[in-house]
Amino acid sequence: MAARRPAPRPTLEAVAAVAGVSRATVSRVINGVPTVDPAIVAVVEQAIDETGYVPNLAARTLVTRRTGSVALVVSEPSEQRSPSPFLERLFTDPYIGRVTAGAQLVLRPRDIHLAILPADPPAHDQVVRYVRQGHVDGVLLITSSASDPLPARFAALTVPVVLSTHLDGVDEAAGVSWVDLDQAAGGRIAAERLIADGRTRLATVAGPSGVPFARGRRAGSRPPVRAAGLAEPLVAAGDCTRAGGEAAARELLAARPDVDGVFGASDLMADGASLVLQEAGRHVPQDVAVVGFDDSTVARQAHPPLTTVRQPVEEMAAEMARLLLAAIDDPDTDARSVLFEPHLVVRDSA
Repeated sequence: MAARRPAPRPTLEAVAAVAGVSRATVSRVINGVPTVDPAIVAVVEQAIDETGYVPNLAARTLVTRRTGSVALVVSEPSEQRSPSPFLERLFTDPYIGRVTAGAQLVLRPRDIHLAILPADPPAHDQVVRYVRQGHVDGVLLITSSASDPLPARFAALTVPVVLSTHLDGVDEAAGVSWVDLDQAAGGRIAAERLIADGRTRLATVAGPSGVPFARGRRAGSRPPVRAAGLAEPLVAAGDCTRAGGEAAARELLAARPDVDGVFGASDLMADGASLVLQEAGRHVPQDVAVVGFDDSTVARQAHPPLTTVRQPVEEMAAEMARLLLAAIDDPDTDARSVLFEPHLVVRDSA
C-alpha cells in the first residue's frame, strides 16, 4: 500500500483567496503593519484560521527585522553566594512570578513572547551570546548588584535594555532605561511603623550588603530611629530567602534576646524571622513586631499575616515592558527612568 503524501501547506495565495483580498494585504496583516483596516485584519485572521496557514517566521523576521520575543534575564552576579542553588531560589521567589505577570500584561496584547533566561555566572556568556545573535528584540534585566557585569555587556550590544533597578554608571547616560522603587522611603516607612507601635529594641534582617536595594532600605530605616532617640538597630544579613531570614533571626536572638521590633528587608526573610521568633517563645506581635517588605503572597499567607511595605512589582514590570517596547519601536527614543513610591500595608504582625 502506497504511503499517503502529506497535504500541501497552505500558502499566502490560499489565504488571500479565502479572505477575498490580495496576497500583499495578507502579508501586511501577518507582518503587523498598523495601517491595515481592522475589519480587513479580522477577515484575514479568520481566513488564516480556516486554512491553517502557518507563517514562515524566518522570512517574517527578515522582512520586519523583529523576532516577536523579548528576554526576561534574571541575573546573579559572580560574587553572590547562598546556601540554596540559584535556580531553586529563582523559581521559589514570588518576585519573579510577579515580574513575569506584570510584563505579560503589556507584551501579550502586542503578541510578543517572553523568554525567561536565568543568568547565574556560568550562564552569563551564553545568555549574552543568545541576545547578540538576534534571538530577541530587547531585554528586561532583573539584577540587584552594582557589580553585575551584565548591564554593561547588554548596553554595549545596541539592543534595547531596561533594568529593574538604578545602578550607578549604567543608566540613561549609557542609553539604558530603568524602573525602581524609592527604597530608602520604604525603609523609613518600616521603621516608622515599628516606632509608632512602641517598639524600642529594634533589629534589621538586611539583604546582602552589595545589593543596592538592600542598602537603600537599611539606610532609609536609620533616620527615624535616630530621631526617636533609640539605639541603632542590630543588623544581621540575610540572602532574601526564608532560610536566610531564619538564620539571621537566630543570630539576632543570640545577640539581643529581648528584641521587640524586627524589620525584614523582604517578606521571605521577615516570614523566616517570624517563624524563628515564635519557635523561641516570642509571640508576634505581642512580644515582638515584625515588618516585611514587598507585599507578596508570602506576606498574606504568613502566620500571623505580615505588615509590610508594598512594592508594586506588577506595575513596575509593566512599566519596564512599556519602556522596552518604546525603544524597540523607535531606536532613537531617549532612555528614561521611572521611580515608584512604596506604601505601608498593615496586617497582624505589627
